[in-house]
Amino acid sequence: MTPPAWLIARKRDGGELSPEEVEFMVQGFLRGQVPDYQMSAFLMAVYFRGLTPRETVALTRAYLESGERLDLSSLPGVKVDKHSTGGVGDKTSLVLVPLLAAAGLKIAKLSGRGLGHTGGTIDKLESIPGVRTELSPQEIVSQVKEIGVCLAAPSPRICPADAATYALRDVTATVESLPLIAASIVSKKLAGGTDVFVFDVKYGSGAFMKSREEAEALGRSLVFLAGEFGKKAGFILSPMDQPLGFAVGNALEVEEAVEALRGRGPEDLRELCLELGSLALRLARGEGREEARRRLASLLDRGEALERFRRMVECQGGDGRVVEDPSLLPRARFREAIPSPLTGVVERLDALAVGRAALLLGAGRRRKGERVDPAAGVRLTRKVGQEVEREEPLAYLYASDPSLIPPAREAFLSGVIIGG
Repeated sequence: MTPPAWLIARKRDGGELSPEEVEFMVQGFLRGQVPDYQMSAFLMAVYFRGLTPRETVALTRAYLESGERLDLSSLPGVKVDKHSTGGVGDKTSLVLVPLLAAAGLKIAKLSGRGLGHTGGTIDKLESIPGVRTELSPQEIVSQVKEIGVCLAAPSPRICPADAATYALRDVTATVESLPLIAASIVSKKLAGGTDVFVFDVKYGSGAFMKSREEAEALGRSLVFLAGEFGKKAGFILSPMDQPLGFAVGNALEVEEAVEALRGRGPEDLRELCLELGSLALRLARGEGREEARRRLASLLDRGEALERFRRMVECQGGDGRVVEDPSLLPRARFREAIPSPLTGVVERLDALAVGRAALLLGAGRRRKGERVDPAAGVRLTRKVGQEVEREEPLAYLYASDPSLIPPAREAFLSGVIIGG
């Protein structure tokens, strides 16, 4: 095989690697044959030069084949998965996953933990007392057979080459590369064993992709890669300049998700779930958009999606009473209001600033492996376009340590503009 340095030089100079050469770089790194300094140089070359479609497919396959896959072949019907590129207050999966199961689809969703200012679905679900997310493949398949839905953390044996490569990207300023992002996402979705992928690609200040154009390019790449592996996929672009809903933080977001599952909750959260859900039903069953939206709205309003959520929580060892009694969720010892400095209309409520405030309160983690405070977070009282009087609360901050509140307040207010 060509020496790694030659492959790095070819990519640096804008050349194309064969699928076998891409696989060699990935597998060689995982096995210790390609040292981390050479893999770092390769990633930087990719960052600046990009990857051709053929190279991106090869990278996705190399990630996928580096580890185990979840076998869902024994489950009847169409299996669906959903992925969000990450945002602030994004509790969509907690609503959408049981909603799609109530609509008759099979959902075996593998979700991640939060890092930085973006929350993780697993952290949110684990704020419910007793919930287990570290499930074996047999437990996942058995639960989906029984109730149609499971929401679990991925095994570390799934796509280990992607995990190893991402750790390098994180410390070498090469995270923001579209082909590397797309290969990472799709390889993990493929390893999850489902038939249909629905991607929620976010853009804006609190998202990974800052512009709509970048997000659309990523969405097209995700759909292309899924198709190359014989999977149906679609994507929706959703804005993330302000948080989704009003709650940011693990237990706070579970409570808001339960409200949405009751047919109530924030309108922006409900609308996004209906759009993503209707896309899933169109891809899985060929249903029309409006017909699917009406059916999904009915399942929310009648409480059938909420009941599916309760059964999922109980199957995974959690206390299902949280759907009736949110006081069973963790509660912060300290709460402080942030008064509005002016009377006027909220013109800006920056998602990144709100996410950083929640992080400072303990709701997120700065590095992998850190513990999160399930009760910490931010609850907004206003969104962009709404009026507020001077000294009225713009939001409430929740923390277990009062010393965390002042820096979080400062971070929050740095992202707020009140117009006259």
